[in-house]
Amino acid sequence: MKFTAVFRKTILCLSVIGLMSAPVVTNAASSVWKVSKGNQHLYLGGTIHFLPPSQFPLPEEFQTAYRNSESVVLEADVPGPQEVQAQQQMMMEMTFADGRTLDRMLSEETYKALSHYFSGFGADLEAFNSFKPGFIVTLMAVMEAQRARLFGEGVDAYFDQLSQRDNKSQEYLESLGFQVDLIRNLGKGYEDEFIRSNIEQVGQFEAMYTNFLPAWRAGDIKAMEEIFLKPVIESDPVFYESMIVKRNKNWIAHIEKMLTDEDKEFVLVGVGHLLGKDSVITLLQQKGYQVSQL
Repeated sequence: MKFTAVFRKTILCLSVIGLMSAPVVTNAASSVWKVSKGNQHLYLGGTIHFLPPSQFPLPEEFQTAYRNSESVVLEADVPGPQEVQAQQQMMMEMTFADGRTLDRMLSEETYKALSHYFSGFGADLEAFNSFKPGFIVTLMAVMEAQRARLFGEGVDAYFDQLSQRDNKSQEYLESLGFQVDLIRNLGKGYEDEFIRSNIEQVGQFEAMYTNFLPAWRAGDIKAMEEIFLKPVIESDPVFYESMIVKRNKNWIAHIEKMLTDEDKEFVLVGVGHLLGKDSVITLLQQKGYQVSQL
């Protein structure tokens, strides 16, 4: 399992499981956009970082963008399962190095609730006592996805493997170390509230996720914002700022540089980064780029 790929947006999914009403998908589009200025253009794909096998094949617009691009751009270079040393290093980064443990950090009530949650999966929380809250809620999301049979390699992993097979070049928007830092610092300073909130919401994961998938496939921006973005902003603005807004702003310079070369890129980022007033799409439009949904 590519742990870092799972870390990124299982956390995002877990943070938005408060909205359960199924959306009505009204627009016939996709979660792929064309960004252009003058004679230059690239494609921007909104991805889901884990996806059940039933969701393949992907919408045709993803394949069209891929065929018309010379390079695939991913969020980070994620080590594969065979890269054992890198995987072990990532896991070490997710543990406390100063002797702190969850049972000492969390309130007795929250720790007991978390222990009860893990026991429902036949797991003993004591085995994870030295892990940081960011890893714990990531693990919770993975367990929920597996229980609901919704877990699988996502869009990013699919195009990662496809571009390697086809000998297309790959680029990255962030370093792996940067992404690991994001995860290990999740909930920092409000750990008890962070864990407690996720325990309260995690039981609704399956309903949220199954409602989100058809909106994503159809590129229904309004529905995705209601299901995904609005609850994130309302429930944890600190999380939203660090995981979405700051990263979006960081990526713009990279994307603008790509639009100055002759190669055509297919940039793949979590679809949450392409929604709302702080999105990559909005930031590019404010800079004068034309952005059209395929």
